[in-house]
Amino acid sequence: MFSKTNENIAGVPLFISVEISEKKTKYCLCIPIINEAERIINQLQRAQIAGIDKLTDIIICDGDSTDGSTEIERLKDLGVNTILIKKDVGKQGAQLRMGFWFAIQRGYEGVITIDGNNKDSIESVPLFIKKLEQGFDFVQGSRYLPGGKAINTPFIRNLAVKLIHAPLISITAKHRFTDSTNAFRCHSKKYLTHKNVQPFRNIFSSYELLAYLSVRASQLGLKVGEVPVTRAYPKTGSTPTKISFFKGNFNLIKILVNNLLGKYNP
Repeated sequence: MFSKTNENIAGVPLFISVEISEKKTKYCLCIPIINEAERIINQLQRAQIAGIDKLTDIIICDGDSTDGSTEIERLKDLGVNTILIKKDVGKQGAQLRMGFWFAIQRGYEGVITIDGNNKDSIESVPLFIKKLEQGFDFVQGSRYLPGGKAINTPFIRNLAVKLIHAPLISITAKHRFTDSTNAFRCHSKKYLTHKNVQPFRNIFSSYELLAYLSVRASQLGLKVGEVPVTRAYPKTGSTPTKISFFKGNFNLIKILVNNLLGKYNP
């Protein structure tokens, strides 16, 4: 086990990497988190039971959590390969940029991403690996495909995905996607390193990168698709999300419009 701080690299946030193990697999699973507490612990336990830590190197992309959920020895016991700790500005987009950069530098052929709030069927990772092996460059996980499940999805959120988010993403991508808000997806190395993609830009601070990568692959004629997954919200209590109802959703609509207008294209 060793740790190091990345150098000042344009478009990549400053972060500390703690490599618990060396690279072991062809693909990696990047999980962005910030103070997910027991949700990420439960998710990693599910991943271990399903053998996901043997199929992919699990990389935690931490936004500098303070809740104790990222204690190194516990993560090691849960099958985590590496933890990246962001020491810079930015939210989810910045966490994903450091994860993608680390993955490319380490030589992975593809990167799978999933939220760290235990809502998604992490057991579905093999479906994404199969698609990467078949030459797909971007694959979106969808709860709305046959075989997928949307469990306890808030009514308003369900409508927003089906009537606003997915249609706008599909129009922008020139390819129909059924579930565009889900961060459970995969990206080939070819896609992430394509000269007309350039994900390592500071403009991708929050949710811009998710929206942009949803559409850019098909715009460039790369191979894209979807696989069925399950997304389950808790029956009771607060909804695990980092998007506030008013400001967060307003910013999300703004990002979708900018994406439609091509403002994130290099």
